[in-house]
Amino acid sequence: MPKRIVILTGGGDVPGLNAVIKQVTYRGVGMDYEVVGVRRGWEGLTHLNLDDADSKSRYILPLTPLNTRTIDRTGGTFLHSSRTNPAKMKSLPEHLKGLTFPTKDIEKGGKVSTVFDVTTQVLKNLEALGADTVIAIGGDDTLSYARRLHDEGVKVIAIPKTMDNDVQHTEYCIGFSTAITRAESAIQRQRTTVGSHERIGIFRIFGRDAGYTALYTAYVTNIRCVIPEFKVDLDNLINLLVQDKKSNPSNYSLVLLSEGAEWEGYQVKHFGEADAYGHQKKANVGDDLAVEIKAKTKEETIVSDLTYDLRSGDPDFTDKLVACTYGNMAMDALAEGNSGLMTGIVNGCFDMVEIPDPKLGPRKVELGSMYNTERYRPNYSNKRGLPIFLCRA
Repeated sequence: MPKRIVILTGGGDVPGLNAVIKQVTYRGVGMDYEVVGVRRGWEGLTHLNLDDADSKSRYILPLTPLNTRTIDRTGGTFLHSSRTNPAKMKSLPEHLKGLTFPTKDIEKGGKVSTVFDVTTQVLKNLEALGADTVIAIGGDDTLSYARRLHDEGVKVIAIPKTMDNDVQHTEYCIGFSTAITRAESAIQRQRTTVGSHERIGIFRIFGRDAGYTALYTAYVTNIRCVIPEFKVDLDNLINLLVQDKKSNPSNYSLVLLSEGAEWEGYQVKHFGEADAYGHQKKANVGDDLAVEIKAKTKEETIVSDLTYDLRSGDPDFTDKLVACTYGNMAMDALAEGNSGLMTGIVNGCFDMVEIPDPKLGPRKVELGSMYNTERYRPNYSNKRGLPIFLCRA
């Protein structure tokens, strides 16, 4: 059989994914590999029924320079995505029902559910596809299963992507720069509305466990921010915002909240069913802060949700540059016979690192050096000698 690469994208989409897919395809074909795209992330390898023509056409897409020629000009993912965890399937695809798989009981929100580990089926599908190497593009959730496949003996190269920029061992994940660029632009535009009405503007942004997106957006817009790594004092935060408003000739102030931000005595509210990685949707913490501000000061607010718009559309220069480079680095590693590695940036330089152990959890903002826990602002001093993204992997 010819040498074959299987490539997939999992989790949320971000700008730059298609540039990776194109680079892998072009380099792969030039290295005499067949490149097979698996659609809808890990779902493609759990739900694929190779005996069913409709299933094969839904989940398997051979990639060529011709059908990937223009995909890097747009955002999203050409291969589509899902939040599937093959190690924790809540239900089995129809063609797997009746087969026996390991099970586990998981408790979340007071509810216990049984999940299936269908890794054996994933391995069978990879073998049937003739996969020499799997290239998995995703965030910490998607790459946690990539690490599982590596531990099972599959040759895996990982590529990190997430607007949250919270994957361990790397200073940069694809999608981060575009998210900051879009957030900065949206906040600067909305200053006119918040200022016209002399209100306190509250912005909510992605960042379930780590505050990088909020912190760096606050850094370039020069506003206060609240991040998941630190519970602020609510009264102090509100006093600072009121002082900012009074000292502003236009009589307004702004604050940016990560979706996972909390303050003393408050926890973010969750709703809906947990996804395959145990995450429920989060209520808008900005709405709850607005209620507190109104009750304590009578000040009016405007709440704006800066979430999904930040991952839509084309990648900016940084994301396209990093995506293209990560794709080529993955192929360099494959050519050298390496596996179990992830592309990354370390000390400001491109490098190959170990696929993170899921037990490490997400990478977090360093309090003190990066975030001022008294002023609820990014730290702007002492940056000499740091890599371009201001923190080390």
